[in-house]
Amino acid sequence: MISLRAALRFRRGFHRVFALLAIGMLGALAVQGQTPATQLKVAAVQFRSSFDVKDNGKRMSEFLSWLAAEGVQVAVFPECALTGYYHTPTMPTPEKEIAAAEEQLQQTCRAKKIAAVFGSTYKINGHTYDTAVVFDASGKLVERYGKIYLAEKWDVPGNHIAYFKLAGVPSTVIVCHDERYPELVRLPALEGARIVYYISSESSLKSPSKLIPYRAQMMARAVENGVFVVAANAPANRDLSGSHGQSRIIASDGNIIKEASIFGEDVLISTLTIKARKPTWPQTSLQGPLANWWRSGLEWMMKNRHRQLN
Repeated sequence: MISLRAALRFRRGFHRVFALLAIGMLGALAVQGQTPATQLKVAAVQFRSSFDVKDNGKRMSEFLSWLAAEGVQVAVFPECALTGYYHTPTMPTPEKEIAAAEEQLQQTCRAKKIAAVFGSTYKINGHTYDTAVVFDASGKLVERYGKIYLAEKWDVPGNHIAYFKLAGVPSTVIVCHDERYPELVRLPALEGARIVYYISSESSLKSPSKLIPYRAQMMARAVENGVFVVAANAPANRDLSGSHGQSRIIASDGNIIKEASIFGEDVLISTLTIKARKPTWPQTSLQGPLANWWRSGLEWMMKNRHRQLN
């Protein structure tokens, strides 16, 4: 049996040794150019829009306030969440109303210290874009990405591939039909993107043959690039119109972490552990006979990533 004094000395000595070991491990990581894994708390909001922009913006701000209180760092809403998604050849775009609603969301992000990725529309020089808007936790506009591969008749293609940092994590964003084009994820992944924000208003339940491919496409984008995917899709309506829900958060190995229902205005929340070491398999594109082709694409992406929609 040891005395209380000896036990306390042992305890203090153990704590010193543990602290030294911890400092040593952190030092070793620093020497190797590594940092501890990043913990990123994200939310995919399966938001049901109307064509009332003011009301959409108000409800989105309420979601952001609630999610910020839950410690979420990045909240993601579907394609055209702010404006509603039109299936008509032309899309009414009350520009001042949209700008005012975006400003309200920007102020909410700033006040609540939460980042947001959401669908909106943007009209300039007679061109209407189906856009993903990205505000960081200070309310700064980080990205306004125009959907490149279109499924609508009212918009025109965007002019750049998205690559940005959000909550300290290199990221990209794509919109709906873009998911069928792997290069829109592979090029940002080659540059270092670790997470893909995917916003959509996919086909309705009247096209059931498309549902499994929708799931498979983003699972493939995740595993082939070693990236996480936060996918916010619009829910189905009771008359089977609209989209089909099933928003999801996908791990970097392609497996689904969480998936929403079809009809519900569900919210998926998950904390992603983003390891310091980048996945190696995207870099294999820079080897072999297609290496120069991928390098030229990467060069174009980085040259144009700050290009404004016009």
